[in-house]
Amino acid sequence: MAIADDLKKTLTDPTPLYFAAGTADLAVQQAKKVPALIEQLRAEAPARIEAVKNTDPKAVQDAVTAKVTGVLGSIDPKKLGETAQDLALRGVGVAAEYAVRAKETYDKVAEHGEQTVRAWRGEVAEEIVDIAGAVEPEPEPSPEPAPAEASAEPAGEEKTAAKKPAARRTAAKKAAAETGEEA
Repeated sequence: MAIADDLKKTLTDPTPLYFAAGTADLAVQQAKKVPALIEQLRAEAPARIEAVKNTDPKAVQDAVTAKVTGVLGSIDPKKLGETAQDLALRGVGVAAEYAVRAKETYDKVAEHGEQTVRAWRGEVAEEIVDIAGAVEPEPEPSPEPAPAEASAEPAGEEKTAAKKPAARRTAAKKAAAETGEEA
């Protein structure tokens, strides 16, 4: 049964779809920058091509040969095993760090995708109205004047009695709002 529950959870989770929507939106944003980059490359290309043409191949070959000789000359066969083990341990740590970063990035892109989907649907405006309603609640109606018998009761009981109907009205309004009906 656990497999069925896991499968159901996986198939009903909207996060991958939000990730795809966020990726698509970010791709569109980056694609809008392409014409400016092409113009920049078009302006810089002649200077770069000229620099490559004017470079002496013999000088480049000598510089690379000197670099390779220096690297190969500094290798110590005895320490090579220790270095390999140290690099393997570092690799595990780096891989774990990248896994955490990947999850954080995935969550950020999924959140961006959720906002994008809401914007596409026009839900952003509705959410702002909902937030405004939560920030500025409706004023509670003033308590009705009590009959003469009720005025003889202590003040503490009147406050409790006044709060209960207001709470019921609020709950009724919430239930009506959830079903889409007006109270």
